[in-house]
Amino acid sequence: MNNSYYIHNAIIVNENNKFPGAVFLCDGLIAEVFHGNAPASYPMAENTMVIDAKNKFLFPGVIDDHVHFREPGLTSKGDIHSESRAAVAGGVTSYMEMPNTKPNATTLEILEEKFELASAKSLANYSFFLGATNDNIAEIEKADPSTICGLKVFMGASTGNMLVDNPQSLEAIFAKSPLLVGVHAEEESIIQHNLLAFKEKYGDDIPVSAHPMIRSEEACFTSSEKAVNLAKLNNTRLHLLHLSTARELSLLHNDLPLAGKKITGEVCIHHLWFDDRDYKDLGSCIKWNPAVKAPNDREALFAGLLNDTIDIIATDHAPHLREEKDNTYTSCPSGGPLIQHALVAMLGFFQLGKIPVEKIVEKMCHNPAILYRIDKRGFIRKGYHADLVLVDPDDPWMVEKENILYKCKWSPFEGVTFKSRVTQTWVNGHLVFDHGKFDETRKGMRLTFLNHVEQ
Repeated sequence: MNNSYYIHNAIIVNENNKFPGAVFLCDGLIAEVFHGNAPASYPMAENTMVIDAKNKFLFPGVIDDHVHFREPGLTSKGDIHSESRAAVAGGVTSYMEMPNTKPNATTLEILEEKFELASAKSLANYSFFLGATNDNIAEIEKADPSTICGLKVFMGASTGNMLVDNPQSLEAIFAKSPLLVGVHAEEESIIQHNLLAFKEKYGDDIPVSAHPMIRSEEACFTSSEKAVNLAKLNNTRLHLLHLSTARELSLLHNDLPLAGKKITGEVCIHHLWFDDRDYKDLGSCIKWNPAVKAPNDREALFAGLLNDTIDIIATDHAPHLREEKDNTYTSCPSGGPLIQHALVAMLGFFQLGKIPVEKIVEKMCHNPAILYRIDKRGFIRKGYHADLVLVDPDDPWMVEKENILYKCKWSPFEGVTFKSRVTQTWVNGHLVFDHGKFDETRKGMRLTFLNHVEQ
């Protein structure tokens, strides 16, 4: 088992810089970062593995703040092992998982059971959101912000009793939560009104192309605006998850550095890649909540990413079985698997000239670490945990069932050719993924969080 690596001749992308350099990893940490190669006199352990990264990008490991790995209770769709395996193959070294598993993670006891599962199964580093309900404020107040990434509030429909629709409960949550509040913002009354109208017209045979009209711009904006107003009233740290409309960007600002923002926003890969024209060919495979919407929404979200109105790129990785997705509109679950392909998809935009590679690293690696105040991750810095990913930007491959690692074994990207390929991923200095092979002898670590912003 190797404890030391010397990665040289890399194109390092870090902290808005891109430069030829090398990194020395030792005992799980980044021991040194070099511009150019290490001097001949630099001392290295005899067993150091030397990796020539010529013509490859070296990034900090991606931190995905929004996934659904389905364990416990929904493991036919995915589980912590299978989905974290797909994650590291895609360059994701840390993730934050949502509470709508079975049972819902709405108590600290259930949440700790998920941490125990991950400690034995997860190949990537991990944290888990506590779930809010209309009546668990006492549990929320006991949460430790140094060991739990955040509180998830569903202001749109969810599983179990996780729809928080009581105004007094919402007020108490925003006023008293010691954790960052991450919100799924869709106004349920508007959705139900729209759904009823389409049911009256189509019965159960609603076309999936109606999804963005049912879960409409109005439903998203009304709920997001409510969340922002509550956050302003209570001085809450609010994170608007999976933004899907141009209109919602008016609720956010880019006049402060991320560390100074109390209200932040996230966009997911599917809302940048797809728009409502794609329902014709992909149907329920791109049925997500919030819905993929119009081309102008997609374009506005991309612009918001570039001008720093939007702070984070995530996946909302949410696997379902293909036979579930093939049901009628009202029976088909929303969500799809994305974590294995997120980084290469964004690099596809880079190769089209739509986004600088430095901006991708900022939004997928640095900013999640800053926003969640993660301790010593998200950057290529001496003394930080050695979470790193090497990417060959010129090794084309097509997404096919045979190379999909999700337990559900399908992807909305099937048939797409990506030009970039993740070749190696290190988690805490451990080479967990190497040219298609996994070393599962070490597991990821529980993320820890600071009580202040560290940049």
